[in-house]
Amino acid sequence: MQIVIKDASKTFIQNGKEFTALDKVNLEIEKGEFICLLGPSGCGKSTLLNAIAGFDLVNHGSIKIDDVEVTRPTDKNVTIFQNYGLLPWRTVEKNVQLGLESKKLSKEERKEISDKYIELVGLDKFKKSHPRQLSGGMQQRVAIARALVVDPDILFMDEPFGALDAITRMKLQDDILDICRKENKTIIFVTHDIEEAVYLADRIVVMTPNPGKVKSVVKVPLHHFRDRTSGNFLQVRDKIFELFNLKSDTYIEYNI
Repeated sequence: MQIVIKDASKTFIQNGKEFTALDKVNLEIEKGEFICLLGPSGCGKSTLLNAIAGFDLVNHGSIKIDDVEVTRPTDKNVTIFQNYGLLPWRTVEKNVQLGLESKKLSKEERKEISDKYIELVGLDKFKKSHPRQLSGGMQQRVAIARALVVDPDILFMDEPFGALDAITRMKLQDDILDICRKENKTIIFVTHDIEEAVYLADRIVVMTPNPGKVKSVVKVPLHHFRDRTSGNFLQVRDKIFELFNLKSDTYIEYNI
C-alpha cells in the first residue's frame, strides 16, 4: 500500500475571495510508515489529512492510494479525532463492535474480534462500562480499538491526544506506537507538538501556513524505543525548531 500525493492544492472561497489552504503538496508514504503532519494552526495539516481520507477532496493535483484516485472515504481507512465520538448509551464492548455490525459476522465472531482489540488497548476489565464511567484517556483507547477492529489499512489521527493531560498523553503515545508495530498499520498523525512528532514519527512533514505548504520532510533516525532526554532526540527536536525559524520557503529534505 502506497500513498502518492502529487501537486495537491485546495482552495476555498471566503468572503468572496479565493483562499488557498494547500499549495502544490508532494509526498509519498509507504505501507507501515508513521507519518506526522506537523505545523501551527492554519497550515493545512488537517485539510491534507481529510483530503487523503477522502472527506474533503483537493481541487488541483491528485492523491492516490495504490494507484487509485481518492474520491471518497472508504472503510479500509479509519479516522480518529480528538473528540472520541463514542455512543453514550453503548458499553465499551458495544462501541468497539460498531464497525463490525455491517459485516456478515455472527455474534460470537464479533465478540471474539472486539475482545482482542479491547485487550490490546488495555480495557478488558471495562468491557461493560459506559463512556461516562471512563476517563478521557480510556475513552480514546475505546476509539482506537473501534478503529482497529475493522482491520483498516490506514489510521488517520487528527490531534487525538490534544485534550488529554501530559501524563495520559505520553502513555497513549507509547500505546499507539506498540499497536502500530504489532498491527503493521500506516498511520498519518496530525499534531502541532514538536516533541510528540519526534517521539512518534518515522518521518515528520513540516508544514507552513499562508498558503499551506510542505516546507520539509525530516526522517527521524531514532530506534523505536525513544528517550525524550537523549542527545539524539534533542538533536532532532532542535532541527525541527530551526526549520520553523527559517525564513526561506524553499523545500528542504532532511536525513539527520
